Amino acid sequence: MATKTSIEWTEMSWNPVTGCSKVSLGCKNCYAERMALRLKAMGQERYRHGFELTLQPDLLNQPDKWIEARTIFVNSMSDLFHENIPIEYIKKVFATIRRNPHHTFQVLTKRSERLARVANRLTWPHNLWMGVSVEDSSFVHRVNDLVTVPASVRFLSCEPLIGPLDELPLNGINWVIVGGESGPGARPMEKSWVTEIQEQCDRRQVAFFFKQWGGVRKKHNGRTLNGRTYDELPPVPMQSLSCNV
Repeated sequence: MATKTSIEWTEMSWNPVTGCSKVSLGCKNCYAERMALRLKAMGQERYRHGFELTLQPDLLNQPDKWIEARTIFVNSMSDLFHENIPIEYIKKVFATIRRNPHHTFQVLTKRSERLARVANRLTWPHNLWMGVSVEDSSFVHRVNDLVTVPASVRFLSCEPLIGPLDELPLNGINWVIVGGESGPGARPMEKSWVTEIQEQCDRRQVAFFFKQWGGVRKKHNGRTLNGRTYDELPPVPMQSLSCNV
């Protein structure tokens, strides 16, 4: 399933897998879980199992049909490196990405250990951006796993940011996204946490994207920081610099 998305740092979502399970503090108020349960209640066939992990193999080739170049978030409703997704299925997702070099595909995981463990069994297309979630200092180790991966762009999603990240290891990182939690039960985010990350990125010349302040009234709180909007993107990698293994 592919849809236009309101996520500020991408254009489309493509979900060859739906459903997931919680692995860390950032998962507490998972928006994808709320959406999946809502879709199940509406009778959506793909969500008949609610938020249980479900492969959607008939969607594997969907990007082949899209002629116009797009930026595509892979598995906004799941985690491609979930332990119950077979490596052969992940390879099929990567093959689709490789067949469509005119698109940019963004993959984000909280399961950095598995990502690092299987990375050398995958062929990494130049148009695949690989990221990990880092919601507070307890999960900085995910960055160390990410930098071992031969992706042409590596990024961090510090969302929902639920604690300070004073010393992010930014060597080998091209892009950092920061955002507060939104929706029911949203946990607060301190401004000092955001500005500290922005200043680290500025010092290290890493692209910084501020997604939102979050909260129950997300739109009301906006996404400006110190009087401006941060929409920085990483440099687009050259195809000739493709990181294949």
